[in-house]
Amino acid sequence: MKVEKQLERLKPFTSKEVEQYNENGFVLIKNGCSHDLIDAFNSHIHSIRSASEMPDWAAVKDENRFKVRVFNPHLHDGFALQMMKLPVVSGALAQLMGDEAVGVQSMYFYKEPGAKGQAAHQDYFYIRNHPNTMVAGYIAMEDIDEENGCLWVIPGSHKLGLLKHVAVKNKNEHEAGTDETEGVDLSREIPVKMKKGDILFFHNLLIHSSTRNRSENRWRKSYVCHYIRHDSEIERDDLKKKISLS
Repeated sequence: MKVEKQLERLKPFTSKEVEQYNENGFVLIKNGCSHDLIDAFNSHIHSIRSASEMPDWAAVKDENRFKVRVFNPHLHDGFALQMMKLPVVSGALAQLMGDEAVGVQSMYFYKEPGAKGQAAHQDYFYIRNHPNTMVAGYIAMEDIDEENGCLWVIPGSHKLGLLKHVAVKNKNEHEAGTDETEGVDLSREIPVKMKKGDILFFHNLLIHSSTRNRSENRWRKSYVCHYIRHDSEIERDDLKKKISLS
């Protein structure tokens, strides 16, 4: 009888890197995803939004085809689902959470030249989960830096708990209709520069923001998924479906 050998779960982080995550609220995996896979996924998403008839789940007005983010493609598209379940991601999450993780949300961002960023905020404000275990996995789909609107984070701010959020003030720099943390010392923010294929993991209480894409011809594509520990629950009805990463 043939016996299948169970694959050992990947453990991309050292114990020191796990400590770094616990202390700072974020940790980066360099070259976590191959360029070939990223190129294929970028092309795949482009084909969905460039189709003469977009599927209902991805449909937007013609002028927004490559502006409005694609929400929860993992619920409708096999490629997006597999990108959510990358072995390096599931392994990293198990290390950070100390248990099995499940996926609850995915977003493919375009952030074209000139696009606004998002003001400083905490993800938990938008996605309440109990017990609070949520972690974001942010895959750079191309090189990302200050010019094209990288993330900025305040190290250790996840230890502050949930802060008060108010309406965005600088609508020239940040998307309107969103919220921002109040009374935060933004001088403590540092940029998170990423190379294509890097994967950033950050705590859902970490204060983070992004600025306007000031590049004339560079986009800032990214694939961002949110995960919770398998025994946590999401308050929002639209994110209650748990996706196994196995």
